[in-house]
Amino acid sequence: MKFYFTFILLTLSTLSFASDTSKLLEVEKNNIKIYQNSASSVVNVTNIKKAKHWIYGSVEIPSGAGSGFVWDTNGHIITNYHVIDGGDEFLVTFQKDQTQYEATLVGGEPRKDIAVLKLKKKPKTLTPVKAGVSADLQVGQIVMAIGNPFALDHTLTTGIVSATGRKIDGYGGVKIHDMIQTDASINPGNSGGPLLNSSGELIGMNTMIFSQSGSSAGLGFAVPVDTISKLVPQLIQFGKVIRPGIGVTLVQDQIKENYGIEKGVIIQSILHDGPAEKAKLEGIKQDRYGRIYLGDIILKIDNTEINSLDDLYHLLDKYKAGDTVQVEFKREGKTKKISLKLEVV
Repeated sequence: MKFYFTFILLTLSTLSFASDTSKLLEVEKNNIKIYQNSASSVVNVTNIKKAKHWIYGSVEIPSGAGSGFVWDTNGHIITNYHVIDGGDEFLVTFQKDQTQYEATLVGGEPRKDIAVLKLKKKPKTLTPVKAGVSADLQVGQIVMAIGNPFALDHTLTTGIVSATGRKIDGYGGVKIHDMIQTDASINPGNSGGPLLNSSGELIGMNTMIFSQSGSSAGLGFAVPVDTISKLVPQLIQFGKVIRPGIGVTLVQDQIKENYGIEKGVIIQSILHDGPAEKAKLEGIKQDRYGRIYLGDIILKIDNTEINSLDDLYHLLDKYKAGDTVQVEFKREGKTKKISLKLEVV
């Protein structure tokens, strides 16, 4: 069972430090330093839904809460898409600041579980996180997570990188690739919080756990910072991720088996004036007697097999608009090939 939650546990907010730290281990000193330098960059995000009440009229109902972190001095806040999904308004609070700052949704990418908020009014000081790199992470590295588990603000937990390159079913219906697995404690309320390395650099965003109980079981997963750094500028500029496509909708993977199709993906419909229509690909058709005729079945793109929506989504993620690809497909039992220019659709 998977839970999408918000992350972390060892609270240092009430810890008083003696002037003599000579008895502390170096790793303890480093943990303390990173927490003190990073906690001000971590926020609590509350998702507010508007509803109608038969007596009071319009009412605002908190429908969820998670964590987030400051991206830049312009007031952009990064969190998980599932934290803000369905919300009408968003409130952001900072450490040692009781003010509830209103924020608006700038953009989101549910398939990567990333969302960007922007503060309507900023506090006097904004401290962005320092983005690191996730491509060179090593299993065994020390990591720290800061968030608001069970509404316990600015809690720190520590652990290690347990694995890298995980492909985990995401909130948006496809797998998120290159997820970071960690045993740092993650619990409800930690989603959207930062995962930091031992230099205090952002290496991921805590996103989900695998657990039978709903609490941390030592199997936490974070969206890698390389993905965040790639997509957030697009979300800020355009409100969405600018991704090339072929201009089709596909039959759901679980449904295609009903048609006896094991290899490839079935085109359900063709988007008007998109690349697929220009290349004369065909979707599912129905005659006047109600008989259904399967659309073209995409088998490969540039010699890479496509057997699911997930395969197609992540393959196209490697291209840019304007690239030309070779599409191998099956129509009426015959295998054919065409060239197709990818476009933003």
